[in-house]
Amino acid sequence: MQIYLDYSATTPTRPEAIAAIQRVLAEEWGNPSSLHAWGQRSAIALERARVQVARLINAPPESIVFTSGGTEADNLAIMGIAQHYDAPQHVIISSVEHSAIAEPVRSLEQQGWQVTRLTVNRQGRVNPLDLQAALRSNTVLVSIIYGQSEVGTLQPISTLAAITHRHGALFHTDAVQVAGRLPIDVQTLPVDLLSLSSHKLYGSQGAGALYVRPGVALLPLLAGGGQESRLRSGTQAVSTIAGFGIAADLAAAELAVETPRLLQLRDRLFDQLADVPGLLPTGDRLHRLPHHLSFCLDHADGEMLTGKTLVRQMNLAGIGISAGAACRSGKVTPSPILQAMGYRDRVAKSGIRLTLGQHTTIEDIDWTAMVLKQVLERLPKPAFTHI
Repeated sequence: MQIYLDYSATTPTRPEAIAAIQRVLAEEWGNPSSLHAWGQRSAIALERARVQVARLINAPPESIVFTSGGTEADNLAIMGIAQHYDAPQHVIISSVEHSAIAEPVRSLEQQGWQVTRLTVNRQGRVNPLDLQAALRSNTVLVSIIYGQSEVGTLQPISTLAAITHRHGALFHTDAVQVAGRLPIDVQTLPVDLLSLSSHKLYGSQGAGALYVRPGVALLPLLAGGGQESRLRSGTQAVSTIAGFGIAADLAAAELAVETPRLLQLRDRLFDQLADVPGLLPTGDRLHRLPHHLSFCLDHADGEMLTGKTLVRQMNLAGIGISAGAACRSGKVTPSPILQAMGYRDRVAKSGIRLTLGQHTTIEDIDWTAMVLKQVLERLPKPAFTHI
């Protein structure tokens, strides 16, 4: 039995998106910047996808800038604002950001920018009062992840963005894990910039988008032909973007049914694992991505018993999950997300994530619960009791 439970890493490309990709490759393969018929057919395919992606978040199509993925969208948001300033300013992020935000901000810090990293509670959630206190006269941008990919916690984005706007700064959120899983309406959600990724919502890898609220000025990262409203030079990957558009359209259409289905499956698995000794849920159970479960082990030793150990054992049983800790040169390092949430290093090496999707069934959930219990029973249990 093969069960894939790593939908937050990537989703399988849906057949409708594959069909759109194949159609563009076969029939609409021109350069969309060209004025002849071949180019214009490609340009129409590109703009059709722009409308479809915009519709997913209720945005005007002209506010969508296509990128190579969520990472580029995040970098464009951060650096596209920062490049406006000759002198270093102040930015605020959370301590649980994806590396696509944390690393460009670290680069700004090395250039003299002031950076505040907001602490989070044990569930990984930012306190809006902390943001209010952190704002300074030279704060130009706040970027807080919408749904944390490792522990599933949803942030109070509307509240955080409203606080930021009252101060006069811009607000960005990485919504890669949220789009297609929860409703997003940028007409009511007060964000200035929002990142999306195709392969998190059943499009193919290699396409993403940045929503830029009309009136917000960015400077491009790439110099070149000025495609994407002069914000992202380079000939667009029209076939991949076309698949993104189809996937976005279908995600929007299915949201009302798929989200409650995933919530039901998620909570079923949480409940079945609730009494497993030493298996501790991480993240916020109430404010949580609908498809997401995460755990750590209170008896992890940080060496032989880590999240990677569980991933390997589950893979041998035909179940694909992921671990939060990183493995470099054979040595497992603690998850910075779990560390930021207050977990000790050895426990922060034991995080695991199970994320559900379109093809997940009740039978998959029940089988996974049984297998994970058996795996945990077989693993050694060092004499640690406090996390």
